[in-house]
This record gives sequence, structure tokens and C-alpha cells, in this order.
Amino acid sequence: MLLSKYANNRDNNFNLLRFFAAFLVLYTHSFSLVSGNIFDEPMRVVLGMSLGDIAVDIFFVTSGFLITSSYFNRGNLAAFAWARILRIYPALIVAMLFCVLIVGILFTNLSLQDYFSDTQTYKYFFKNIILFFGVEYYLPGVFENVPYPRAVNGSLWTLPYEVKMYTYLALILLGVTYIMKKTTYITFRNALLLITLMALLLLFINHFYPLRETSTFVSKFLRLFSAFFMGATFYVWRDKIKIKSHYFFIFIITLIISSIQKDIFFIIYYLVLAYILFFIAYVPKGILRKFNNFGDYSYGMYIYAFPIQQSLLAIYPDISIFSMVLVSFIITLILSILSWNLVEKKFLKMKNKYIYIENIFKK
Repeated sequence: MLLSKYANNRDNNFNLLRFFAAFLVLYTHSFSLVSGNIFDEPMRVVLGMSLGDIAVDIFFVTSGFLITSSYFNRGNLAAFAWARILRIYPALIVAMLFCVLIVGILFTNLSLQDYFSDTQTYKYFFKNIILFFGVEYYLPGVFENVPYPRAVNGSLWTLPYEVKMYTYLALILLGVTYIMKKTTYITFRNALLLITLMALLLLFINHFYPLRETSTFVSKFLRLFSAFFMGATFYVWRDKIKIKSHYFFIFIITLIISSIQKDIFFIIYYLVLAYILFFIAYVPKGILRKFNNFGDYSYGMYIYAFPIQQSLLAIYPDISIFSMVLVSFIITLILSILSWNLVEKKFLKMKNKYIYIENIFKK
């Protein structure tokens, strides 16, 4: 079947995929936080990237696909922006309040008066709920004596990129819409395909010939931009992409074989990742689909895991990796279930309220 046939069906495995990705981030951070070394996760030695890196790529590829679908299905920029705001910000604001008012108060080595009179406390909260100006990792006096000191929620670094990708996508689609009025040579699918191919080419060039002064930023940006727009490109080309089992297994086998050499793996990984993900998202059925009955806990898992893990280390400095993974997963899962049912799901029901916002602006 064509990907377009699958994409019309809302019964899929995206919730499970993203939940698994959130768990991989928790798993990777368990090694980094217990040791204090961000490069300690075992798969980084084997593949040149950690399971957490792969998880972030999963988030961005699936996000690019689903966000592009949302944009075209709504056909309205205001509706698109409103839906993204509701998905990201309410749960994030509650999570930042949790960090400031619970984690911060419990684990700061300052008096409460000093803690709340320090401007860093408010900088942490407001900068992290805006996202467009980056993120703030530190609360005053918090987690000073853990192996990876002071970082309250290191997972937040991807969220400004995520929000910016939404903005880039909207600007690109608006620009293409304008150009399409002038010429028939440019279409959404051709524009997104060209952008994605250029991004992948730059990603590969930067991997082998990195720019010294800006390599970290450039690498992160190119990687996440490429992943997001791969997903977007797969959506607009969905009526041309055949989803077949033998393609899937060929790509999986090729990816496994390529792991014998990190640079080869890097190239093959980014070329086949999107296809593998969308096969998993749509083809396997049966008991896997029952996960959708629970809800989408991935975002909650992602934004709560890091402060919970740092809190465990502050209480139990000698905690083992296994205990860290198990205990932090259980506590974070409980918080993510609460976040989904008490915050995220309730706000997502307000998606269609954008009509009222449009009327306000019109007035």
C-alpha cells in the first residue's frame, strides 16, 4: 500500500513510538547523570550516537510528518499555530512550576528567602516557558552536589528547536504558496524535497568536515532540521511512497551491517530512518494498537524524567544504573499520566477554539 492510504487512518503506532523514544532518552540520561559524563551511554561507543540521540531523531521525524499533516488538514495558519501552542506550552508551564516550586524548594541549598529573591529562579521559569530564546538549565543552589551538577532539566534543549521547526515549516509553506501563484514550476512537494536533500547533504558534509568554531550548534541544527523535514517530505510525497515489508527488512539489515563502521552507519541511518519509522508506525497491528487506549504519555515522560533522575541522585548518590532506570521510569510514568489526563488532554480539546481567536484579531 501507499503511505497515503495508511496516513488517512488515525489508528497507528505513533503514540507507542514516541513513548519508546521518551524511554530511550531516560535510559541514556541514566548513564550520563549517574557518572557525570554525557558520553557514557554504551551505544555511543558502538554507533557514534547514543540511543537518546536516536530517540530525539524519532521525535523530530514523526513530528515533521504529523505537523505537516496538521497544517494541510486544517488549511489555516491560525489553527495550525493554536494547535501547536496547546500541544507544547500548557504541559511545559506545569512542568516548570513543578521544577521551581517542588524540585527547587526541596533540593536548593539556599534559604527559601534567598531562593525566591534570586533572579535566576524567575529567569529559569520564564525563559523555559517562552523557548524562543533558548532554555535555562539552572536553579539557584539546586543539584550542586550530584555527578552532573546544577542541571535541573537538560532534556529541554530540543524544545526551542522544535518550536522553531514549526515556524520554519509555516514560513516555507507560506512562501511556496505565494510563489505558486506566480509560477507552476514550484510545488509544496518539490520545495520540501529540495530543502530536505540540501539539509541532508549539508549534514553529511558537516559530519566529515565540521566547522570548528560552530560545529556543535551547526551539527545539532542540521541534524534536527534534516530529521524534521524528512518527516514533512514523507507526508507531502505520501501518495508516491510504497510501504512494503521487504523494503523495511532490507533497510533494517543494511542498517545493522553498516554499524561495523560509524561513518557508514551515520549515512545509512539518516537515509533509511524515516521509512523504517513510518513502517513501524502504520504496519504492525494487533496488541500494539491497544497502547492507544492509554493516551500519549511521551511528552510528559520527556519533560519530567531529567529532574526526577537528578532528584534521585541527590537522595541516593550511590544508586545503580539499573535502579536509576527502573525507579525514575516508574515515577516519571506516574507524572506523565497525570500530565496527560489533567493538563494535555484537556487543553488539546480546545484546538477548535482558534475561531474565537481569529475573530478577536479581526475586531
